[in-house]
Amino acid sequence: MTKTTVNLQAINDVKEFVNIVMKYDFDIDLVSGRYAIDAKSIMGIFSLDLSKPIQLNAHTDNADAFLKEIDKFIVK
Repeated sequence: MTKTTVNLQAINDVKEFVNIVMKYDFDIDLVSGRYAIDAKSIMGIFSLDLSKPIQLNAHTDNADAFLKEIDKFIVK
């Protein structure tokens, strides 16, 4: 599993992020506090507190291309 932290501030960020995530076959979860939601669910993402960074768990060992594509959302 690959873990990182992302920040999705604006509505357009969420739309762009979901469009990228939908391209990948492996499961991707977003975890905020005690809530874990499917990153492919736009409604699920909007149910989270987007004012804070969110932990991303990609259930794959080969996430290099995915991480490169979502680089602008990753908290550094």
